[in-house]
Amino acid sequence: MSRGIRIGAVVVALVVMFALGWGVAKTGVGQAVPIASLTELERDFTERMENVVLVGHFTIEGRDTGGGSPERYEITRAVKVGDDRWRFDVHMVYGSVDVTLPVVVPIAWAGDTPMVTITDFTIPTLGTFTARVFFYDDRYGGSWQHGQFGGLMYGEIESMDAN
Repeated sequence: MSRGIRIGAVVVALVVMFALGWGVAKTGVGQAVPIASLTELERDFTERMENVVLVGHFTIEGRDTGGGSPERYEITRAVKVGDDRWRFDVHMVYGSVDVTLPVVVPIAWAGDTPMVTITDFTIPTLGTFTARVFFYDDRYGGSWQHGQFGGLMYGEIESMDAN
């Protein structure tokens, strides 16, 4: 399978995952938890993830990509919608796909560090995904896996005003 097809499959998988999050939000699941009921760490995270851009790179294990391929995610906001579920309103561009969608994912806390945790998350006809992405200070980082392909992702969290 060529590199372009594999990367295309990952992009399609991400778009489908974002679409699933949008569907969950549209059905009423995903209404924001009142801010007054959040812990201090959760409030800080909500504020930190408002109008930011994740600017970084992703790698594909076993391939020399010279530090990784560029990635960019614009996040308008992140709100808690359930016990461990958070909705990220994200704008992303991959090739000819330019979309803004709400994405609902579980967040686990490692002390004071929020981390997206997706384990064996199946997307019909595309496969199963596992990822861990943490956010700390002005950085994010993590790992991703889709079938036999996986790698790392990392970068900086910047204000949209700075871009």
